[in-house]
This record gives sequence, structure tokens and C-alpha cells, in this order.
Amino acid sequence: MVFDIDMIKGVYAHMAERVDAARKIVGRPLTLSEKILYAHLWDGKPTTEFIRGKDYVDFAPDRVACQDATAQMALLQFMQAGKPKVAVPTTVHCDHLIQAKSGAAADLKIANSTSKEVFDFLESVSNKYGIGFWKPGAGIIHQVVLENYAFPGGMMIGTDSHTVNAGGLGMIAIGVGGADAVDVMAGMAWELKFPKLIGVKLTGQISGWTSAKDVILKVAGILTVKGGTGAIIEYFGEGAKNLSCTGKGTICNMGAEVGATTSTFGYDDAMERYLRATGRNEVADAANTVREYLTADPEVYAQPETYFDELIEIDLSTLRPHLNGPFTPDLATPVGELGIKAKENDWPIKVDWGLIGSCTNSSYEDLTRAASIAQQAVDKKIKPKSDFGINPGSEQIRFTAERDGLLRIFEDLGATIFTNACGPCIGQWDRSDLKGDEKNTIVHSFNRNFSKRADGNPNTHAFVGSPEMVAAIAISGRLDFDPMTDTLLNEDGEHVKLDEPKGIELPPLGFDVEDAGYLAPTEDGSTVSVKVNPKSERLQLLDPFMPLKAEQLQGVKLLIKAFGKCTTDHISMAGPWLRFRGHLDNIANNTLIGAVNAFNNKTNFVKNQLTGDYVGVPDAQRAYKAAGIKTIVVGDHNYGEGSSREHAAMQPRHLGVAAVLVKSFARIHETNLKKQGMLGITFANENDYDLIQENDTFNFVDIEEFAPGKPLTIEVVHDDGSTDIIKANHSYNLQQIHWYNEGSALNVIKKENAA
Repeated sequence: MVFDIDMIKGVYAHMAERVDAARKIVGRPLTLSEKILYAHLWDGKPTTEFIRGKDYVDFAPDRVACQDATAQMALLQFMQAGKPKVAVPTTVHCDHLIQAKSGAAADLKIANSTSKEVFDFLESVSNKYGIGFWKPGAGIIHQVVLENYAFPGGMMIGTDSHTVNAGGLGMIAIGVGGADAVDVMAGMAWELKFPKLIGVKLTGQISGWTSAKDVILKVAGILTVKGGTGAIIEYFGEGAKNLSCTGKGTICNMGAEVGATTSTFGYDDAMERYLRATGRNEVADAANTVREYLTADPEVYAQPETYFDELIEIDLSTLRPHLNGPFTPDLATPVGELGIKAKENDWPIKVDWGLIGSCTNSSYEDLTRAASIAQQAVDKKIKPKSDFGINPGSEQIRFTAERDGLLRIFEDLGATIFTNACGPCIGQWDRSDLKGDEKNTIVHSFNRNFSKRADGNPNTHAFVGSPEMVAAIAISGRLDFDPMTDTLLNEDGEHVKLDEPKGIELPPLGFDVEDAGYLAPTEDGSTVSVKVNPKSERLQLLDPFMPLKAEQLQGVKLLIKAFGKCTTDHISMAGPWLRFRGHLDNIANNTLIGAVNAFNNKTNFVKNQLTGDYVGVPDAQRAYKAAGIKTIVVGDHNYGEGSSREHAAMQPRHLGVAAVLVKSFARIHETNLKKQGMLGITFANENDYDLIQENDTFNFVDIEEFAPGKPLTIEVVHDDGSTDIIKANHSYNLQQIHWYNEGSALNVIKKENAA
């Protein structure tokens, strides 16, 4: 089945005209990223050149995708927008609310029972508003999108930071908060600051133990977790053409880990092969009619230093396999060097689990490469020293892999085949082999390895690698094992060496599936009823946020001064809290409980200035709210790194936080704060962070003069009566200030639809 082919053909029908016009206006050859951006302007044909990293631009994305954890809040907001149907093709994917424990069948049955209320809500809302619905067990959103919806040259947004995975099929695919998705679903323009461009030139060809995953692990080490902020990463070169489509998807997927707006590759033969293998001949044929417009102009790749803001070159022929971590995905180490580094840092050498799958590495090719290692362990009589868990990317992949005998290989090794869902990658893992905060090591093929992310244990040292490297390390049971040089002792007492992995790009017998798990919406959803039980613990209809008044921004109290890394996982944890993603007041009870208090280096332990007692962050904030006092959160660099979850903005807003003042923001989180009518501001002088004291009160002196390009002046009143005056920068434009003045972007949409 080919979805939305008329829409795709429509995109290609105006591609040449718009790109040609943009090239003429800009007066130079264009990168692929620029071609797609200029071809998706809200106003249609380009009439002006936009400045990278400066100009805010209105775009018209082709489609929207939502995963179940974020879809709840996005659709609760859309229900308020006053629209009878979504304006662009939209899908909902149920992949986050399935806990991995015993195995696919048992775990899915439990999820369908415990989350029935949420799944029924999402299915009914989807049916009512013309949204395609992918049932629990159908697969992980980004793999399903790659298999069914992604197309070269398209633009999509999704309520998950790893929406960028679709760049593997030549899209500009961007992770956003639910309020952004509501804009597009409601038929309105979507705003983005025109990105800067980072070019990554790939030469040579991958071989042996090195994989596509190692490309992005290397890039993460170069750029760090914030080096891609505000930029699109565009991969090119002969090395790029030598990568499979799903390998490209893996690389784009983890672009989120360096803060990139998105990542992409030019359309090539590998993408065409993938389109045809997944039953989309019509899409491939249509793409071929505009093939030269689906990659950069030749001059760009011939002289990339002229056209990109930053250029990175990687020789795939010499690239070594990596394991990144622990606790951050940019701590890159070649596998052969990890043993020494682990001993120097007292990281546990023994590996307890090897986890393969997630939206990053769960394709057919990924499973074949890992299975080729697992089969060797069986054949060479090597007993694995670690537990194994496997998450296939979709029901289509699971069905095909089972047909071809791949899953049996893992099961012969004692692996547990989990549901086609996110599972341990996003903290949905009932791990029974450890209790408390025991120090331990796991290896996985996921994308993130923040503290507590997989299992809730702050002392779990998680390392990110390719599926085949994860398989080898888990079989050995040791973090210092190097399969390229080391041997293992088998059950016969023989020292044996693992051979290089072998992968199959696409299934020789083709993909197959009995029930992919898709439910199409009814043509007319006007009679479909969506009900939310007012006593529900899982779902809660939303009340509009009220605008912040100038007088409320005087006497603002410090809620917490966060020290160091403060990701969206720290601001709004996943794991067991996922069950409350559709109930704003209940999930608000986890607000900032993972953030480290700069004054005592503890989490969820802050001073309530009204009583002098130390309490949990949500407890302190609810006390301030009851007293009618607004608060401020102060943070460090790259605040809000990680997922697209807008709960990290909505929860503080709901509880009465008025402003977030930090050294720097991650892109999506800054936008989410703006959308919810809050102040997301940065220190004009980063050293002013050190001025903030535990009992401080803040007065926003000139908030009534809030305007684009004009810094805000804040008086900080200390406990002894002394004061400091600091300046705070912001990136709000007139439209975003309008959101602020109205209380939220959603309030603006409602008002415009009611007019």
C-alpha cells in the first residue's frame, strides 16, 4: 500500500519551479537542505533569500507523525483548535507505552490492558479527526515512518526528537513539541529559524566491524551534544552513497544527540532500492522524475567549504568501531581503547545486558548483522555471559525476520524477543536482575544513555554501539572485549575468535507481514465520540493557560538553580511516568525531580522560601502556586537537551513557573517554552549564573517593554537585601511575543479559528 501518493506527486510537481526560483534569488548553487526548505515555504514560490541562523521562516510541512506518549497532549490541544479534521496527513503510533519484561506476547497483552484507556482515546481521536492509527505492537514510530511515509525531498514534523530518522530517505524531518504539531494539523504555518548548515563528507567504504552507527558515534564525539544546535547536518560523498537507506536513517536518527535541527542525505540508488523493497514503486518512479532536485547541486559537493557553515570529513575506510558513554552519547571511544578508559574511570567491566533494537537500529539489516554474530556464538559453542533483549522495529520486520529464521538465532542464544516497541530505550523496562542503585554496565544499540534512562538506576553505565558490536560485547560479558583482536573461551575449552559480521541490506525473499497494525480513519468523523472520564488518572482535558501579567513578574521566587546537564528526562522523566502523559496535573508531580540543585548537589531537594524547609521540587512549586507566587528556574548550558516532550514546558507552566533563565537552550525545548506562553531567556553574561543565590527573588524590571531584539533587565534581590542587575537575552520575534501576550500559541489558534 502506498500512502498519500497524490500529496507526494504534488510536492514533486512544484519542486523544480520553486528550487529554480530559490537558486536565482540566492544567486548560487544550493545544498539539498536549502532545496527542500525553499520548496516548502508557506507562501509558495520563493521571493526572498533567508539568512541562516537569523531569519524566522514560515513553512508548510507535508505531514505530521505522533507517538503515543506525546500524542496524548498534542491531540488534547488539537481538540481545542476548533477544526473538524487535520489539514495534512497525520499518523499516531503506539510504541512508548509497552513495557519490556517477559516477551512480546505477554508484554503486549499487559500493555493493552493497563493502557487500554489511553489507546482507546488515541484511536477514537484519530478516527474522529482523520488521523491514521498504528496499533500497539505495530512498530516503533520512526521505523514505521521510514517503511511507509518518508519520501525524498519531503518535509515532515513529528512529536518526537528522533523524527529526524526519516532523513535516511532524503527528507527534512524535524522533531517538535505538540503545540507545533497542532499548528500544522490545524492548517497553519509552522515557524522555524532558518537553519545553519553543517556538511559531513564521507569518503571510502565501511567494512568489517565498522557500521553506519559508528559514523554518527564519531560525529557525536566531534560535535558534542550541542555542536549541531540550530543546524541541519547534510551528509554527502561517495561514502554516503555506499551506505544502505536504513544505515543512513541510523545516522540521521542520532543527529538529535548533537542538537541538530535534522540531518539528511541526497536521494540515491540505496534509497530507491528501499522504496521499491517496501512496496513503494510509485514513489520511486515519481522521485526519479525530479532526481536532480533531490540532492545538492554538483558545485556544492565539489567545493563544500564554500557552501556549508562547517565541514567535517570522515574516511569510512579507516573509521573504527565505537562505544559511546557512559551517561552521555557524545563520549566517544574506539572499542579497542575502552578497556583502559573504563579502568581509569572505575566503570564496571562486567556487562550485564546487551540490548538490540530501538528506532535507531531495528531494521532488517541491523538484525542480520547482529544475528551473524549470535549464530557464531551458537556454532562455536560460546555461552553468552550477558542477558540479551531484542526489539524489532516494526511488525513487518518482526514477521520477515521470523520467517527468515533470524529471531530463532537470538532465541537459541537465550535472548528475549520484546514487543515491536521502544521498550528499554525510553525507560519502559521492568529489569529484574538488579535492585536498588547497584553499579553496573549495559551495552545497547539505542541513541541515548542518560543517567536513569533505561532502568531508573543512576548507577547503570550504558554504552551505545552498533547492533553487531553490542552482540559481541554481550556475548563476551566484558566491556574491554575487542572482537577484532581478542578471543573467547568456548564450552570445549578452546580459544575462538568471532568473524566479522555479515549483513543483508534487504530481505532476499522480500518483506512480508500478515497484519501491519494500521487502522485507517473513517471518512466522516463528525459522529465519532471522544470521551474523557473526569475521574481518570491517565487523561485530563486541558484548561487554557492565562497570560502572564507584568505584576506577576515582580517578586518571582527561585524554584531551583539546576547544575550541569539538565535534559528533558531530568525535567519530566519517562519510565513509570509515561502513564500520566495525558494528565497534566498528575505528571506535574515529576517536574524537575531529576535536576541537580546547585546549592546542595542533590536531586528533588530544594528550599521552599516560604517555610525554609527542604522539600521535593514539585512540592515547593505547588506551595508557591497556592500562595499566588510565580517562580523562575535557572539552568546551565544546553538546557532541555533530549526529547521533544513538551511536558517539560507544560508542567512548569501549569505549576506556576513563569520563566526559565539559562546559559543556553536546546532548540526544541526553547520553542516549547515559547509555545506555552513562558519566558525562555538566556544570560547575556554567562558568569551571572554564579550570582544567583538560594533565597533570591527576581523582579522583571522592563517586562512591559518586551520586544524583539531587546534584552530584558532583571533585578535579583538577595537574602541580605543586596541586589544585582543582570541582562537576559531572548530570541522572541513578534509572533512569539504574541503567543506570550495571549498566554500560549494554542490560545492564538483558538482565537483565529473562532474569528
